[in-house]
Formats: sequence, C-alpha cells, structure tokens
Amino acid sequence: MSTKSIKLFVDAHAMDREYQGTYTFVHGLYTALLAKYPQVDVYFGTSYPDRLAAAFPQLSKDRILAYKNAKPGILRYLTDIPRYIKTHKFDFAHFQYIIPRSNGRCRYIVTLHDNVFNDFKQYFSFRYRKRREYLFAWSIKNAAIKTTVSAYSKERIANYHQLDECDINILANGVETVNNFNQVDKDIAAKHVFENYGIKNYLLYVSRVEGRKNHQLLLKTWLKLELYKQHISLVFIGKTSVPVAELQAIVNSLTEEQKRYFYAIEQVGPNDLAMFYKACRAFVYPTVAEGFGIPPLEAAMHRVPVLCSSATAMQSFDFFEPYFFDPYKEEEFAAKLQSILRNPPTFAFLENIAEQIQQRYNWQQTADTLYKLLQS
Repeated sequence: MSTKSIKLFVDAHAMDREYQGTYTFVHGLYTALLAKYPQVDVYFGTSYPDRLAAAFPQLSKDRILAYKNAKPGILRYLTDIPRYIKTHKFDFAHFQYIIPRSNGRCRYIVTLHDNVFNDFKQYFSFRYRKRREYLFAWSIKNAAIKTTVSAYSKERIANYHQLDECDINILANGVETVNNFNQVDKDIAAKHVFENYGIKNYLLYVSRVEGRKNHQLLLKTWLKLELYKQHISLVFIGKTSVPVAELQAIVNSLTEEQKRYFYAIEQVGPNDLAMFYKACRAFVYPTVAEGFGIPPLEAAMHRVPVLCSSATAMQSFDFFEPYFFDPYKEEEFAAKLQSILRNPPTFAFLENIAEQIQQRYNWQQTADTLYKLLQS
C-alpha cells in the first residue's frame, strides 16, 4: 500500500496524439511535479503505455494505467476512468477539457485551455463547436478545481460561462530553460538543418494549420516583399488540422522560383525542432486566436528574433515589444517583418527576453501552484 499522502490520477490521453499544446502542458507540468513533490503519488491513464513510459522514464510501470476502451474516446470516461478511480481510491483526478461524472470522494481538476472556439466561431465548424460546447461547459462548472493556462483564457472562460474569475486558477504553460539543444551553436544548428533538410537562411513558423493560425498572412507578406528574391526561405512546420482554402490557393499559385524557397513540413522530432528554432533568421507568429501560445516563447529561449502577434493571449507577451503586431493590420505586419530582417535585435535584447520568459513561464512555478491546489 502506498505511503504517499496524495493519490492523483492524470488522464494523459492528450499525449496519445501528435506533439501539440496539451501534450506539452501535461508533460511539462508533471515532469516538474514528479521531480519536486514525491509525496504526490501520480498515476497516468493512456492508450499507449509504451509512449507514455518513454515520455516519463522516471515513472514505474505500475503507475501507467492502460485504457482498454480507447475508441471512441468518450468510452474511457464511461468505463476505464471510473473503474481506475474506484479501484485505486484516488484523491484527485486531473483532466484536460472534459471530466467524467462524479465518482465518490475523488475531486476532479479540469484544465480548460481556452474559449477560442466560442469567441472565434468563424474558424470552427458547427459540428466541432456543438460537440464541445455542452461537455466543456458542464465540465468547467462541475469540476472541484477549475484551471486554465493564461489570464486571457481565465477572463474569457469566466465571462462566457458566467463564473467568478476568483474560482478559476491559472496553471500557466512553461518553457524549457536549459537543455543540450539550447547550448548548440547557431552555426552548428544551421549546418544540421541544411544537411538534413536542404534549407538555409529562413523565416520559421511552427503551428498546425487551421484558419485562425493565419499562415496565409505570413505567406502573402513573404511574397509581397519578394523575400525569395533575397534568398530568404519560408518554413512552416505543422500538420494540417483544418484545410484552409485561401492558404492552399496561394501555395498552388507559387511560381517555380518561389517554390524553391518555400517549405511546408508536417512534423519534425524535438531534436530537429530545436535545431530549426536555433538556426532561423527570425521566428514569426501571426496567429489571431490562442489560449496561450507556446511556440514564440520556445523560439525566444533559443535567443532568436521573434515577431509575435499581440492578439488574444499573446497580449501578455509584452517583452516582445517593439516586435509585436496586430495580425489584422497587414501593412503594419509587413513593415515590422522588414524591420526585424534589416535591423535585427541585439543579443543583449534577446537575452533579456529569454530571462523574462524564464521568470514568468516555468514549469516549476506551475507545479508549485498545482501542489497548493492539491492541498486545498
């Protein structure tokens, strides 16, 4: 029998899919929590135990609980999860977006990352919104501990669901501070990217493709400024979640010369992603709607210039000034893109941004906040 003081179940199905924001959140938060708070006995639920074990090598195998009813996903809330909660007598259970029905003494924690699909309906199908609207609303209202990832999301969730902001806690996303790839020299990273992908001297945007991510603004501006004639490539890294007709039309219209400098890569491993960040001429983040926005912070930790949208949750990233822009103002964006290329910020400026990010957004602080909530 465990001697740990708190037993916590984590629904880790977000880590069953490709690398994305919720994957980063679960992995970063619980890596920090496991390291600092061994008195919390953490179990993870997953459909892919081997993948989860690789992500958390410090975890013993008996702390990984396999879902037997993985598809459709709703089945785990009706069968696997209630069974595990009852069998292991968990004190708390942490979920992303959706919680199951109450199960005795176990207190549910939900992290509703954003309210974007309600606030920006034009970017989401009716079916997508209706499938989530009721479940997300019911979950945030009925969870014992309500959390989100940013001040912006907190305000929008409270407003939309008519909740008191004081009842919503912020578990902010963090960024890695130091690893082997942060320490790699920029020239070595550039050599790696060129030798493995044939790409050099490039602008970078990392995000899955869907309308609100606004890839089309960056591609149009790159074409308008004729950056390809200056041998400046444009690189998109991310899978297509929702096809964007305007973006695809622009891609289809590229000339042979333009195609030589444009790259759309679905996915790269974390090691190569670090190399892409480190070697880029500048990282650009033109999205119009986010609940947080991790990629520009990751890029900035590699001490590269970042040009970031000031919309929605990114309004908190004021350390990027003056390389901040309104994604609805195309001329302003074009001027700032030219500026960051012609007069890039100094290394001291980039170092200062990285230090501010490290102070504001680190997983240890978020783990501390979660631990306090577990003691409440």
